Amino acid sequence: MATLLLIDDDEDLLPDQVAHVFPAPAHRVEVVHTGAEGLRRVADLRPDVILLDLLLPDQSGLEVLSRLRQIDARIPVILVTVARSTESAIEAMRKGAYDYLLKPLDLQKLNQVVGEAVKVAQLMLKQAVVGETPSVDDRTGEAIIGTCPAMQEVYKAIGRVADQSFPVLVTGESGTGKELVARAIYQHGLRSKAPFLALNCAAIPEALLESELFGHEKGSFTGADRRRIGKFEQVTGGTLLLDEIGDMPLSLQAKVLRLLQEQSFERVGGSETIRTDVRLIAATHRDLKAQADDGKFRLDLYYRLGVFTIHLPPLRDRGDDLALLVRFYTQRVSRELGREVREVSPETLERLRGYSWPGNLRELQSVLKQAILRSHGPVLLPDFLPMLSASLAAIDPAGERFDLEAFIRQRLAPDSRDLYKVTLRELDRILLPLVLDFTCGNQARAALLLGIARQTLRAKLRDLGLHVAHSLELDEDRDQVDLP
Repeated sequence: MATLLLIDDDEDLLPDQVAHVFPAPAHRVEVVHTGAEGLRRVADLRPDVILLDLLLPDQSGLEVLSRLRQIDARIPVILVTVARSTESAIEAMRKGAYDYLLKPLDLQKLNQVVGEAVKVAQLMLKQAVVGETPSVDDRTGEAIIGTCPAMQEVYKAIGRVADQSFPVLVTGESGTGKELVARAIYQHGLRSKAPFLALNCAAIPEALLESELFGHEKGSFTGADRRRIGKFEQVTGGTLLLDEIGDMPLSLQAKVLRLLQEQSFERVGGSETIRTDVRLIAATHRDLKAQADDGKFRLDLYYRLGVFTIHLPPLRDRGDDLALLVRFYTQRVSRELGREVREVSPETLERLRGYSWPGNLRELQSVLKQAILRSHGPVLLPDFLPMLSASLAAIDPAGERFDLEAFIRQRLAPDSRDLYKVTLRELDRILLPLVLDFTCGNQARAALLLGIARQTLRAKLRDLGLHVAHSLELDEDRDQVDLP
């Protein structure tokens, strides 16, 4: 349930509108009519989001905003104003407000902005628990789970950099939990009481990304009808996560590099130098060094970001961590869905171990949720699992061709082990489906083409999670593999 605090002297229209857009019991809306009442109430209520009118009967909304920031700078404050010039609202954004809306309110816009602010609040306030086996009853937030050597190094790395101010680069395949690690760095650091914002560089059109990060001046381009405060200015004093920074255009990378070097920038279309103090965490599933060698990423920015790198291992390389994760997520998802599943059968766990998990933790949670929705009884059985098959499209969630050299480079580290075995397994994930597709699923022909025994091929298929079925086609082997 999200809790909203509305500080506004309008006793009728605005409270009714907010209550209509955010009805109970999914939301709790409290209304106070003066700045003093709001400041008293926020200390006890600890709302997820605050809607604040700039024109209050007892004091200025800007004064209330400053006091709110002193109480807890992590609570997103959305300004509401009738002032069409919006100069005060823009000044509030410079002081750390989350956004501002104009009266009369566009209810669809209100729903969108408040919904986003609630998510931001949850990212800041819900703890990213770091531990080997956190309690499933812990409702405070997400958990980073694992005991394998690679995850132990991740925990140590979080501890080493949390209290520092230099940038951190978090790498790993899609779905490995990079944002969760970024939140753990933020929440265990010196800026944990300051704002935290996350921005996905791949999700924002190139033409808008610069304005989103650095802001723009009125009239700087078509449609720029007012000044906009960017994320680097808005989150000053706090932490900014730039997710999928490998997708940032080269032209914008130069401006980010300058900001890291000088902690200053200019808004789009402006000449005023803006000073800021932001701790930057970057995340990517790409090999930035390989991209830099190909001219797709600035080498100097890579070196600046990569002062300290935390690499998250893919799920398939985490050994017995899979069993820990399966049991933890099964219990958590079962509780969330109101189901009675408390255990995972050994056969189910064996089936899950045989799959390569191209989507990593995100895919594991999705599979378990589907299985629990199909389940009946306290034990999760293999029959409840959805079909697990290694699809060629799933090998790379970004839809790119597999880069073997980049894969090896990412794992060249002093603490790496079994690199030869891991690399051959990754090669098999691509080679075997291609060969079986070419032979229309005929394993005898596929084994002959590969130059290996059919028993060896079957063992590899089981290890990769490709399920063997029998075909009715005229085929000397008759064993077919399920391919997408």
